[in-house]
Amino acid sequence: MSSLLSIRGLKVEFSTYGGTVQAVRGVDLEVHKGKTLAIVGESGCGKSVTVQSILGLIPSPPGRIVSGSALFNGTEMIGKPVNELNKIRGKHIGMIFQDPMTSLNPTMKVGDQIMETLLIHGRYSKSEARARAIKLLEDVHISEAKNRVDHYPFQFSGGMRQRVMIAMAIACEPELLIADEPTTALDVTIQSQILHLLRELQIKNKMGLVIITHDLGVVARMADNVAVMYAGQVVEHGTAEEVFYKSLHPYTLGLKQALPSPAMERSQLIPIEGAPPDLFSPPRGCGFYARCKQAMTICSDNNPREFYEGSHMGRCWLHHPQAKGVEV
Repeated sequence: MSSLLSIRGLKVEFSTYGGTVQAVRGVDLEVHKGKTLAIVGESGCGKSVTVQSILGLIPSPPGRIVSGSALFNGTEMIGKPVNELNKIRGKHIGMIFQDPMTSLNPTMKVGDQIMETLLIHGRYSKSEARARAIKLLEDVHISEAKNRVDHYPFQFSGGMRQRVMIAMAIACEPELLIADEPTTALDVTIQSQILHLLRELQIKNKMGLVIITHDLGVVARMADNVAVMYAGQVVEHGTAEEVFYKSLHPYTLGLKQALPSPAMERSQLIPIEGAPPDLFSPPRGCGFYARCKQAMTICSDNNPREFYEGSHMGRCWLHHPQAKGVEV
């Protein structure tokens, strides 16, 4: 299967007054054409920093890419000059940011904001760009698009602002769409509509899709492949079916046990005790060691290597041959 985006050995740091935060510690990811990769994990695990760094969106300073490679359609993104990145961002790679209210310019009409992308990257006249902006608003199911194109962001609800962000991101029909927490702060009904819309647009435009989320319900509904991140590393990677039904890492199991279901009593939720490690000074061993109920002596000082079952990867010493008999 052809690879659209291939990330290898990505390391990202942030210099602060308190020291250096090792936010991303050697991440490998692969996104294929027409497929959906979900990057899942709790806040602070490095999900957003990973994708923002390859697009040149982390402020430098304090951010810095220490090492790694990110090939988009065979073109290296790391270290690319801003003027070269601008030819890719928006046109070939679209991104939906977490908070549409702060991502949209409150002083510009939404139609002008969509048109801006088209005028910069496409061969459109102003009248053609306006017609295209109206069509995009219709595509994301905003009613009365001909009137709403001249409205400001504050005149839209949260769900509609998210739809405007999607319209902007797909305006130039990118090959890859990155959605960073696309359903955060939306009610359940609107969440479902947004996810259905993303799937519909992906099929229509044959896009690769990366969804960054902490919601396993979103993962189960949308993902072909899943990467579970913890403490700046990918600790498990596989198909959605493998990750959900044959989990290889205790952290993944912890996330599943903390996921409510309609049949579950409130008292049955099993939280993951403790807190993520301090990335100012990451542990020498497994990042999950302090919170893992199945931790072994080797875990404290030796970072686990990647263990594979076919293409399904788990970064955990429990899969070492000498740990045989210990269940994940």
